[in-house]
Parts: sequence; C-alpha cells; structure tokens
Amino acid sequence: MEHVRSRIAARTLVPGAKLASIRSFAQTLGVSKSTVVEAYERLGAEGIIRARPGSGFYVVGHMPPLSLAELGPRLDRAVDPFWISRQSFETQDDFLKPGCGWLPTSWLADDAMRRTLRALARAPSERLLDYGAPMGSIALRQHLSRRMGNHGIDAPPDQIVLTASGTEAIDLVCRFHLEPGDTVLVDDPCYFNFHALLRAHRANIVGVRYTPTGPDDEAFAEAVEAHRPKLYITNSALQNPTGAILSPLVAHRILKIAEQSGLVIVEDDIFADFEHTPAPRLAAFDGLDRVIHIGSFSKTLSASVRCGFIAMRRDWIDDLVDIKIATRFGGDRLAGDMVLSLLQDGAYRRHMEALRERLAVAMSRTSANLKKIGITPWLEPTAGMFLWARLPEGLDAAVIARKALDEGIVLAPGNVFSLSQSAGGFLRFNASQSLNERLYRTLERLMETEARRRS
Repeated sequence: MEHVRSRIAARTLVPGAKLASIRSFAQTLGVSKSTVVEAYERLGAEGIIRARPGSGFYVVGHMPPLSLAELGPRLDRAVDPFWISRQSFETQDDFLKPGCGWLPTSWLADDAMRRTLRALARAPSERLLDYGAPMGSIALRQHLSRRMGNHGIDAPPDQIVLTASGTEAIDLVCRFHLEPGDTVLVDDPCYFNFHALLRAHRANIVGVRYTPTGPDDEAFAEAVEAHRPKLYITNSALQNPTGAILSPLVAHRILKIAEQSGLVIVEDDIFADFEHTPAPRLAAFDGLDRVIHIGSFSKTLSASVRCGFIAMRRDWIDDLVDIKIATRFGGDRLAGDMVLSLLQDGAYRRHMEALRERLAVAMSRTSANLKKIGITPWLEPTAGMFLWARLPEGLDAAVIARKALDEGIVLAPGNVFSLSQSAGGFLRFNASQSLNERLYRTLERLMETEARRRS
C-alpha cells in the first residue's frame, strides 16, 4: 500500500493509470499474491484505486499536491536534501554556519555593488522597468562568450541564454530534456540540491562513485549500460562537496561513453572563478555537442542579484528559450546590467583576486584545525571554499550535526550529499564560514561525548 501511495505522490502513477497485475506486483516486491490482493482491496476501500472487472486495477481520485519530501525514502531530517538549506536560512544570525554553501556577507563586493546600483539608478527608465529579452542582454552574452573562450569553450553569444541562477539553468535543462521516469546520473557524493531538483522532475536518480580525479569511469560505464540515462549532471571544477577536479584522462573517457550512448552531460561550473588555474572543462573537449555548460555569479557576487547562464548547442536554443518564456516570461534585465557593469569596469576581477587569496588562507586554517581534533580531509583542495572531511571511525555525522544544531552550529552531514547513503562519516566544511574557534571546541567535545556513549 505504501509503495502505491508513494508512486502516486511522486506522480509516476496518475489518475487513470493502470496498476501492475497482482502476479507481477507480487514478483516485483517479493511477496505473496494474497498480500497484494489484500493491499489492493484496502486501497480500493480508501478510494485510492478501483477495480475494473476483466481489466485490472486503476488509480482514481484527484492527484495530491506535490510533496518533494515524499519523492524518496523517508530519511531522518538530518540527512534530508533540504535540511542544510532550511537550517542555514531559518536559524538566527548568531549561529555559526560552516555547513552552508555561500560566503560570509562581509567577504562579498559590497562597495562595488552599491556603486553599480547608484549608476544604474541614473539609467533610462526602460532599463529599470521594462522586461528584458528572453535570451538576456546581448552585451553580457558577448562578454560571457569571451570569458568562456579563456577556458577553451567556443560559445558564441547566440548559443548562450541568461537565467536567474545556476539552479534555474539546471531546472530549464531538465524541463527541456526529461520526462517523468527518465534516469539521470549524478556523482556520489554531489550537491544535495541536484537530488531535490531531480525528484521534483520525477526523475530516476542513479549515483556514480566520485573519486579525487572525477567519477569512477568503470562504474560510470556500467551505470550507463544498465540504466540508459538521459542526463549526467556534474561539476568539473571544484566539485561540490569534495573540492576535487576532473582530470583530462577521466574527462575523455566520460565523453567517449557519452558519445557512444547518446548521453547528454550538464556541466555545472558555478565555482569557475574561484580557481587559481583553470581545470579541464568537458564543454571545451566536447565543443558543446553533448555537453551543456552552466554558470552563475550568485556565489561570487551576490545571492540577491541572481544571474546565471546556459551555453548549449545552437539547435536546442529556440526550444529552451520557449520554455524560459513559458515559465518566467522575460529576462532579468536589472541583474544582467549589474553583473555586466561589474565585469567591465574591473571591479569583479579585483574582487575575485582578493577573494581567492582570502579563501586559500581560510582553507589552510580550516584543514589544520580539523586535523588537530581528529577530522581528516578527504583531499586538500587547490582552491574554492569546500573541504570534505571524515570523522573519527564509528562516529555518525548526522548525530553530530543534530547535537551541534542545539549549540548554535549548522553542519553539513555527508549523507545529505550521498544518494547511496554511504557518506555517514563525512562532513562538508565551508572554509570561509569555519574560522571561529568555537566550532572546533564544540566539535571536539561532541565527538568525545559520542565516542564515550558508543563505547
């Protein structure tokens, strides 16, 4: 009964859909046919399904409201894909947030943003009040084209569409490529909101083990062969949560598999500007044939001024723009103008140079402080803000995270990022948010207390 209810909640069974036969359903779940008969009878009594003599059982009634919390296994709230975001957004300002995914406000380009706002306030009224073009500012798209060229990506302005964020960019790509029930590959671990977004699209999600040089290519090939996925979503540079970088060798192997299978790759590159030296890009090797390249300025400039972009093959652009018009109408003209102004006057370049140096210092301090209390980094990232680290043997990151929350600290337990739930001993630390000594004192005490309790 729960299996049928969950499929209805996930919209993989809609009103009028025919259920599996009693024999087939019994074989699928490994139960007796009499168990399935009783379950169908009870669901019928509740008015959820109805028997049609000689035909089978069908879903009836109105479709329930979409509940993302019901689209996967019932997880403890500490390992729910929404847990970190909810706690980071909703807790008080005096909480420490080493588990959040953004920079402290004091690290962002506040003065440059204010100067740009004052300049835009003097612009003609249409720049402040009118809808923007659906593809976005041509001037900003030209600038982005040149920037991507520095990473070896050939993306003319007519192959670039501006979006409100990296998240909206992925959402648009999913709307364009996916139907409910399609399979999507993700890294394991990966950014937790990939899981939530794909569940909202009623996709079947399959994880592939991630290594310090990219996805395990043998496991990747096996997953492609077994599941025939439509998409693979990944970070090539400074992968979230591990901080790892894709190697050229692995990139070529993944692209070869994608070409042979017809797989489309979504390369989420929102951390590109944190790099000291550019990493290999799948879109550069592929030439935007099977790879869709996505970026954003939300992490580096402002979470309030939402501006991202999609670069993709030319024959997909018109259909994608139609979906954008259908879901949000025009473009965000003001945000695009602000970003372009900051990119053109050198303020962004200077801001990022200072930010990269500041993050390098923070990363070094965070790594050293974690090692002192027995938490071991999985690798030492070359740049960026994230450090993926393992707790001492036997400790559960979700347990530590719940206890830390009671003491005003928001952590990011590993299984939030892991589809296979195999990262229970890991935490993701944001180095820029991990500079308060109270974090390490509290972690050390909580780990000692939990170790004693378990012994």
